Amino acid sequence: MTSLHTVHPAWKGIAACGLVALTLTACGPDTSGEGAAEEAADTDWEDVEPAESIVFATNHPGGSEDQENELIEQFTEDTGIEVEVITSGANYEETSQWFQTGGGSNADVIVLSDATWFPNYLNDALAPVDEILEAADVDVDGYVDALYEDYLYEGSHYGVPYARSTPLFYYNADHYEEAGIDGPPQTWEEVAEISQTIVDEGVADYGYAFPPSNEYPAWGMANLVWGYGGGWSDEWDFSLVSSDETVEALEFAQDAVQDGWANVAATSQTDDFASGVASQTIQSTGSLGGILDTADFEVGTAFLPDGPAAEGETPTGGAGLMIASASSPEEQLAAAMFVGHMTSAESQAFFSEHTGYVPSHVDADMSAVYEEQPQFETAVDQLERARVQDFARVFLPGADLELAETLQSLLTSGDDVAEEMERVEAEFESLYESDLADELED
Repeated sequence: MTSLHTVHPAWKGIAACGLVALTLTACGPDTSGEGAAEEAADTDWEDVEPAESIVFATNHPGGSEDQENELIEQFTEDTGIEVEVITSGANYEETSQWFQTGGGSNADVIVLSDATWFPNYLNDALAPVDEILEAADVDVDGYVDALYEDYLYEGSHYGVPYARSTPLFYYNADHYEEAGIDGPPQTWEEVAEISQTIVDEGVADYGYAFPPSNEYPAWGMANLVWGYGGGWSDEWDFSLVSSDETVEALEFAQDAVQDGWANVAATSQTDDFASGVASQTIQSTGSLGGILDTADFEVGTAFLPDGPAAEGETPTGGAGLMIASASSPEEQLAAAMFVGHMTSAESQAFFSEHTGYVPSHVDADMSAVYEEQPQFETAVDQLERARVQDFARVFLPGADLELAETLQSLLTSGDDVAEEMERVEAEFESLYESDLADELED
């Protein structure tokens, strides 16, 4: 199974052309085919025949070029529809920029991440897929609910889950045995207790490693703030980010570092865990292969911990398959057939086995993977706890970077958490008013 360290599906911040520009069309000409979404909604799909060929724009998530090509060959063999593949960038941000600035004017299916599809929605570049998928006989009930709902906005879906991941709780089973610990924690309180025992017994320098700012801590730490009843936003209401519940969760994390049972990793929490510096951490399911290859100890995996206010919900990440609004109805129908093939139970089992992404289809047979890497079964089982991410982190340009820098500062200093999160709320409001308010009102 391939490690996804270098192309993590949820962690890259919006980069090229600047944060604001990627939500608008200022980086280049608008190639979206404005109004095509409304035209698609009025299409009588019974009168449409699928196109003979389509264009698929992808960055080959997780080094999946060979796997994508194999699945595409199967699709063409089954349907007769040819698929031209365009490598549209090295990561999701490059693909999104390419699509928005004219390079993707002929693309019919596009790979876009949880943090890059919404700017393309704002540009009217994406077709609502519900009716097109129905016309292509794609049964969306087979998708993991939380993964499919990531693409729901204003009553319509704008994508289908494809290369997806969640955070996973990792623990050093050898350290547990040495410290006399029976099993992994179920709650954050137990994380603290186990970590303190590990430090007191001299088993490791730290019981737990938090992610540094370059590892996009707002993604993995969403579980912690949700567990306390907080969050990064409630849709476009940003008051939740400074709520008493969010502050309490972050004070728990700050105290953990100040008390010495946890650290903030210098480069990556994966490095600290795999090297034995820290006995526990939260990292992507996609990092499992790399951790197993690097660690010289028994690696255990568990669900994300419960909080005092909620069961251990897990945020989702990764990429989906979107259909271009500028494509003709014939191309859109063929595209929907292709999307259905790439995300079927069989295709997702194959894709997951060779990349490390979790399958987005509930009927994917992962038994072969479980035999080789039983730890991966935890990741798939945990999908039952998957929760759609907060708007602020994935839809608001610049918010994830603001959170990353703030969390890094809070966890490594004695700064007042409540004051800092009130500042973050004000920053979110400013970003929304300057970058999104007018767009969403149009």
